[in-house]
Amino acid sequence: MKHRILESLLIGMGVLILVGTARVCQAQPTAECLANGSFEQLRDGRPQGWRTQKWNGGGVFEAAATGRTGQRSVSIASEQGADIGWAATVPVEPFARYRLSGWIKTENVQVKNGRGALLNIHNIQPVATPAVTGTSDWTRVEVVFETEEQDAIQVNCLFGGWGLATGKAWFDDVALELLSRSPPLPLSIVVDAAKTGEPISKYVYGQFIEHLGRCIYGGIWAEMLQDRKFFDPVGKGQSPWKAIGPDGAVSMVREGPFVGQHTPQIALPGGQPCGIAQAGLGLIAGRAYSGRIWFSGSQDAGPVCVSLIWGDGPNDRQTVAIPQVPGAFAKMPLAFTAGKTTDDGRLEITAAGQGRFSVGTVSLMPADNVQGMRADTLALLKELDSPVYRWPGGNFVSGYDWRDGIGDVDRRPPRKNPAWQGIEHNDFGLDEFLVFCRLLNTEPYIAVNSGLGEVRAAVDEVQYANGGPDTPLGKLRAENGHREPYGVKYWSIGNEMYGGWQLGHMPLEKYQEKHNQFAKAMRAADPSIQLIAVGDVGKWSEGMLKNCADHMDLISEHFYCGEQQGLGSHVRQIPNAVRRKAEAHRRYRQEIDSLCGKDIRIALDEWNYWYGPHVFGELGTRYFLKDGLGIAAGLHQMARDSELFFMANYAQTVNVIGCIKTNKTAAAFETTGLVLKLYRKHFGTLPAATECSRTIDAMAAWSADRKTLTLGVVNPSLQPAEIPLTVKGAKLAGSGTRWQIAGQDPMVYNDPADPQRVKIEEAAVQISDMVSVAPCSVTLFALPVAE
Repeated sequence: MKHRILESLLIGMGVLILVGTARVCQAQPTAECLANGSFEQLRDGRPQGWRTQKWNGGGVFEAAATGRTGQRSVSIASEQGADIGWAATVPVEPFARYRLSGWIKTENVQVKNGRGALLNIHNIQPVATPAVTGTSDWTRVEVVFETEEQDAIQVNCLFGGWGLATGKAWFDDVALELLSRSPPLPLSIVVDAAKTGEPISKYVYGQFIEHLGRCIYGGIWAEMLQDRKFFDPVGKGQSPWKAIGPDGAVSMVREGPFVGQHTPQIALPGGQPCGIAQAGLGLIAGRAYSGRIWFSGSQDAGPVCVSLIWGDGPNDRQTVAIPQVPGAFAKMPLAFTAGKTTDDGRLEITAAGQGRFSVGTVSLMPADNVQGMRADTLALLKELDSPVYRWPGGNFVSGYDWRDGIGDVDRRPPRKNPAWQGIEHNDFGLDEFLVFCRLLNTEPYIAVNSGLGEVRAAVDEVQYANGGPDTPLGKLRAENGHREPYGVKYWSIGNEMYGGWQLGHMPLEKYQEKHNQFAKAMRAADPSIQLIAVGDVGKWSEGMLKNCADHMDLISEHFYCGEQQGLGSHVRQIPNAVRRKAEAHRRYRQEIDSLCGKDIRIALDEWNYWYGPHVFGELGTRYFLKDGLGIAAGLHQMARDSELFFMANYAQTVNVIGCIKTNKTAAAFETTGLVLKLYRKHFGTLPAATECSRTIDAMAAWSADRKTLTLGVVNPSLQPAEIPLTVKGAKLAGSGTRWQIAGQDPMVYNDPADPQRVKIEEAAVQISDMVSVAPCSVTLFALPVAE
């Protein structure tokens, strides 16, 4: 996952420029499509309707007090080099022809592998005017283009352009003119059931979980306490713990800590409760909670009282009193039942004796946890039924030492998350991940650290997972309670090593050597494993395929898409991005000699939308009905390109850009999760050739027994549709089942506190030569064929 979202948006938003063959209706040219193209209207010193965007480098944006016409223009200047721009989002008519024009003035604009000063359409990337460089007076530039299926576009006054530029440029009188529009084409779906592609791999319904935000801790893992191992000193910095008692009663002792760098020690003056507390716990009345505490102290310090508190009254608590305080750290169990429901429950650990006591670590979970996992999240994950999970990263893996996450869970060291915010508790390590996979009856896919990590650590990790108990690391696994090998098949070597944000990033030429070293050593440890290499369409994937093809089984690709204002434009981003990945890899198979005789398919092990505020913790963006439509259209495109996509891992599963969201006490499917669940359970496995009119997205696939033809239809419109259906090569029985995810509002969403706003609705249907779909909908039909 990338830190720099805008770079991923560049990947996720383009479309091809296609000129349709339908009759074109001429329109009277109008320049009113783009508001404030002369930049005369300001708000807070900025031109209304325009925003700044940065892709690379840095520069200065200004609403200039000079213009070709009127009083103003906008300018961009950079001394060190920049790829930046002024941007405006404009509604447009799909399948129409437009002219983008404007005037540009430059002063000493020099290119550093960029183009200069120009106008372009961001989400139709080939559309760009000629660039202006050097020093020039006002120069008119223009480009004519087709919108294809886009119903909104981003116009850029661009400085740099696919590279950097220096100098200064002014932009004025930018206009967007509608030249002609195509007449509406009739809706239709044509399925050639006799013409089938390669089977759809079940692994395209994969998932990805990373140690980031509330994906694992606060989402999958049931631990309720933050920083339970006291990475941060109590009462300081980011610590959720507060001291109870007089100033100085709680100190952090670095000599002989129980775990990590230090341990809280509480000095007891006698006759006054002193200790530590953590608030903000989600409790439900009548629910049982269990935990444990490691503590030690003076003989006369006791009793130590551990209280779960749900209110301010004297009876709004339950206390476990431990009369004897051990001289050395000892573990004691805890059990509570909440008396009230609250989002601000509190755990207090106090004593009123004399001397001192120390808290090594403490844990609290709902008693219904399943081997440490949240029962509510686990239930939804079982419904999702993903066949494979990628772990532990993501950017996280490039700074992760897997050995920190094995052994006694209470003795594993807490660390600063190497790639993201917050603390890595190391409660959920390799063994827990594989227990998680077994609970879900899914396959594990593990990424090894090829960033800051070394080959030896990766080889040891393979041996720990897959080696017999007679091997050194297999013996360690057995000592940790898991005698039998896990048999992990899928392993990726690194994550996004092409990116400067990645820990251990290096040039492609050096990384190719490193990849091959890792691959040879890991295969020597276990020849049965399947290796996934880091890819990124362009020079990086080309170089890896040319020089590492003998040392990989699959190649990874990633993309994320942002938000587009038009519903159709927003939805189409995902299938367009999938298609571009497929087109590139088809080209590689034709052009790269080292791929001759090989079938290296794509593991699209990160793909999703990524935009919006973080409602559910770090990167915890919310998803809407319109996002579910895009995910369904993306699955359709993977079915069309089934010969290339072996695996796809939706990123990520829980909370962090996740298809499931949780609060402290509940979990719910996002719209994207409903789509993934629906298609995993009901969409066919053998794709059938499908053609559809350009305003919808449809794809058919046979069931495994070829007794049922399934048909998925995405309607990115606010109008219902009656669509003629033609099926060749099979005869439908006439009746079937329809599952529908739909709503009048593209922005409707689910929430853990209100999980049923959007749901899957099932109904029996009669189908002959017409299918009906609701507005803003994903509809999946299961249509038995006649005997």
